[in-house]
Amino acid sequence: MRDMLAITKALADASRIRIIMMLMRRELCVCQIIEVLGLANSTVSKHLSILHNARLVEFRKSGRWVFYRLPNPAEAGLLIGQGIGYVSAHLKEDAAIVSDQERLQEVLTMDPEELCRIQAAR
Repeated sequence: MRDMLAITKALADASRIRIIMMLMRRELCVCQIIEVLGLANSTVSKHLSILHNARLVEFRKSGRWVFYRLPNPAEAGLLIGQGIGYVSAHLKEDAAIVSDQERLQEVLTMDPEELCRIQAAR
């Protein structure tokens, strides 16, 4: 039951669902997620922590960069796969998700180091 509660808690927030939908296509650096969401670094970090604790996202570090991705479906487990599948199936046409995907395409053209400098100056 604890896993189910962690997953439902993690999916009970629009920003966390937006993060999951961004990660459907590819792994992203934290700075790219911050830029699309337009939220403070600390707020995005808290959301990512909740998603990670529910095992809905994984991360890897590469130097000073932290990259997030969805877990491998074969290794994630049934509850996690169903949670991610439900979000994907029911929200892919949502206006906020479509807008995020468009914004993400713009963000992906930006140099991550420059993106971090811009965010640090805010």
